[in-house]
Amino acid sequence: MEEKVIMLGNEAIARGAYEAGVSVSAAYPGTPSTEISENLIQYTNIYAEWSPNEKVALEVAIGASLSGVRSMACMKHVGVNVASDPLYTASYCGVNGGLVVVAADDPGLYSSQNEQDTRMIARSAHLPVLEPSDCEEAKEYMKEAFTISETYDTPVILRTTTRLSHSHGIVKLSEPKEKVAYPYEKNAAKYVMAPAIAKLRHLKVEEREKRLAEESSSFMINQIEWGDTNIGVITSGMAYQYVKEALPDVSILKLGMVNPLPKEMILKFAMKVKRLIVIEELEPVMEEQIASWGIQVEGKELFTIQGEYSANMIREAVLKENLNLRVPKNAVNRPPILCPGCPHRSVFTVLHQLKVHAAGDIGCYTLGAVPPLNVVDSVICMGASISTLHGMEKARGKEYIKDWVALIGDSTFLHTGINSLMNMVYNKSSATVIIMDNSTTGMTGHQDHAGTGLTLMKDKTNAISLLKLCRSLGIEHVMEINAFDIKKLKATIIEELKRDELSVIITKSPCVMLKKSIVPYHYTIQKDHCKSCLSCMIPGCPAISKDSDGNPKIHVALCTGCGLCEQLCHFQAIIKEEG
Repeated sequence: MEEKVIMLGNEAIARGAYEAGVSVSAAYPGTPSTEISENLIQYTNIYAEWSPNEKVALEVAIGASLSGVRSMACMKHVGVNVASDPLYTASYCGVNGGLVVVAADDPGLYSSQNEQDTRMIARSAHLPVLEPSDCEEAKEYMKEAFTISETYDTPVILRTTTRLSHSHGIVKLSEPKEKVAYPYEKNAAKYVMAPAIAKLRHLKVEEREKRLAEESSSFMINQIEWGDTNIGVITSGMAYQYVKEALPDVSILKLGMVNPLPKEMILKFAMKVKRLIVIEELEPVMEEQIASWGIQVEGKELFTIQGEYSANMIREAVLKENLNLRVPKNAVNRPPILCPGCPHRSVFTVLHQLKVHAAGDIGCYTLGAVPPLNVVDSVICMGASISTLHGMEKARGKEYIKDWVALIGDSTFLHTGINSLMNMVYNKSSATVIIMDNSTTGMTGHQDHAGTGLTLMKDKTNAISLLKLCRSLGIEHVMEINAFDIKKLKATIIEELKRDELSVIITKSPCVMLKKSIVPYHYTIQKDHCKSCLSCMIPGCPAISKDSDGNPKIHVALCTGCGLCEQLCHFQAIIKEEG
């Protein structure tokens, strides 16, 4: 009797990789893809790593494929941008062992800076894309992706979305495929992408894509479910689940492969339905291709390009039914906020006091842009804080950025901040960069990185020193400061902003969510000393609120003992208590 278990979508993807006989996986953490790699390490015969960024991760996977084993790289949708350089060329090279790139898109922007659609990149790179609609398919499509990769000599993208990655479903477990290491054969005409060779390889790519388009009509992952032929729906991924709920009686062409499209299958389906509708989240990738074949099709005139879909939305859009849904009462607005005891809050507090602007970056510290501190003025992408501040200085001069800093976290700095800082050195910037080192990749769930001394597989390794790394670039003024020493931090920032040379301030304190940062005490307010000046509430710590009389109160259950409020109190009303 086969075993069935309930799995998270990302856990199922990891299981699929295991059953497919994957040998190597590389990734950089990024919601909603992170749990794939975290679940891979339970399988002892797979090597899995956190790479510094997605480009490196994909190159590691390409190297493993080149050596003859099955490999994969995992990333969120914006990580595909970082990996796009090797991705496009890997399409030309093809594979030796199977190569799959798992890309997790984020319709609805649950934890991302944009809502891009990986299928657009795949079309441009001429890469096949598989898109599962539930957890069981997530596992099985991983296995199918490796088969397609080796059969057609191509990397394959498995596209998932937040809703699938973070949903649970029943998965049937199978025995893993016996691992095979294909022999490596030196072949410059396949793997050395000099212009003359790449020109010929491009022809191979086009031939491959044409063959895939022709043969994919017979792929079992593309299925027609006949029903009422008055309406025919072409869909894929999670949108399929919404269609099944909203329109249970219509005919459905469910596509497991969304690039290239199975043209023959689609033409036959379109001929047998009166009204053809494409339902796909984000961009009209399938709709535009189908319309280009001369087929009358509806799509984005009924639905939005933005956000997630739902069964109710689809039913209203297609059937024009007013469902008269009960509108729930407005819930209390609870925006995301930094944790009590977060070392970033201390840095933001000092910058707020000094009225300093910050070019921000991607991480928990993006929250420095919101009240009550309102410090961060821009957030673009990983590593952009340093580059954008440099651009401001070169455009407007040192005087213009005298009240600006660049803010970046330790993991983000190692991801793409190093090149930006190198550019500052090379092009003679005089800006101030603050690296907030909390010893983890916090926003995605506290993953290790090259500066923590532990690998994804929990092996001890050399921890890269950010201090030494910055000094090795030739930066003279590099210093480390305890993030919670606000007196020293304030004095240092004032001094460095006056400096006519590049400087780096590294604020160090572990993320409060790490076990090693827990302390056996908390803080409390002595009412007889408190003047209700509310200075302690300036940082917006969730552990401090007003009582019924409007006086500040520290909630012991939330206090982590960071001591920031104690340093802000002008009347010594806040004291430390054991326990």
